[in-house]
Amino acid sequence: MKVLANDGISQNGVDALTRANFEVLTTTVAQEQLTNYINENSIDVILVRSATTVRKDLIDACPSIKIIGRGGVGMDNIDVDYARSKGIHVINTPAASSNSVAELVFAHLYGGSRFLYDSNRNMPLDGDTKFKALKKSYAKGTELRGKTLGIIGFGRIGREVAKIALGVGMKVIASDKFVGEATIKVEFYNGQFININIETEPMEEVLKHSDFITLHVPAQKDYVIGQKQLDLMREGSGIINAARGGVIDEVALIEALKSNKIAFAGLDTFEEEPTPAVQVLMNNKISLTPHIGAATNEAQDRIGEELASQIISLMSN
Repeated sequence: MKVLANDGISQNGVDALTRANFEVLTTTVAQEQLTNYINENSIDVILVRSATTVRKDLIDACPSIKIIGRGGVGMDNIDVDYARSKGIHVINTPAASSNSVAELVFAHLYGGSRFLYDSNRNMPLDGDTKFKALKKSYAKGTELRGKTLGIIGFGRIGREVAKIALGVGMKVIASDKFVGEATIKVEFYNGQFININIETEPMEEVLKHSDFITLHVPAQKDYVIGQKQLDLMREGSGIINAARGGVIDEVALIEALKSNKIAFAGLDTFEEEPTPAVQVLMNNKISLTPHIGAATNEAQDRIGEELASQIISLMSN
């Protein structure tokens, strides 16, 4: 049985599949050459992340495929329903990267509240000649402790964010169309833990009462945060998107940053990936990362192991 990990897989995943007598190919095949490669090599399983798409035309052209796997949560780059209608298993790893994304949210939150995103741009340029001016410019940061974090989307990742926020000493409020309440287990290094119950609220209420907003929703047809929602937010609040590009109206966001309605934004995903708008990239109130929410060594190991486990289980039945 052959597995093509077209967007890569951790060595742990490769080892687990190899032990189960799968042949794992880690060649990165260009999208336009993928159909020929799969057919020439009789690929049984194709694993992708964000770069490779598996659409109806590829599914129809590659009858050897039995499993399509996505290393991560969202599967908007796969025609899931069509694949399943053809008897193909479609799998993903929804829990493997939750903690990694949550920690990146807090990297943006801490960086935003203390201006690190801008300080790190200007210190190399002017730190030796304008040190006192820069010190004054960045001397009005805020602490996270005691502030309110609003979480839009209270699934696995949203709940991991809540755990960190509660540990930091923040108040957490949340909104989710499908979750009424959730018990958040905050665990400590010595095995102790506390459980905190959080009931979700309408999104409008969360926007009005939060010092910071973080989004954890799937790809949408329409914006989740547009001009109307930005207007509801507190003056001088911050917003983080480590979910999917297109859930925030970036044009409206830039206007809100210009007017100081929003103090800063942290973006890991963008409307126009992989070529984000220049106005976004050059804005000095936006903390930027190139869609690396799940890109930690630990998450990649968990993703590889989880995909391998599911593949082995499905193909042994």
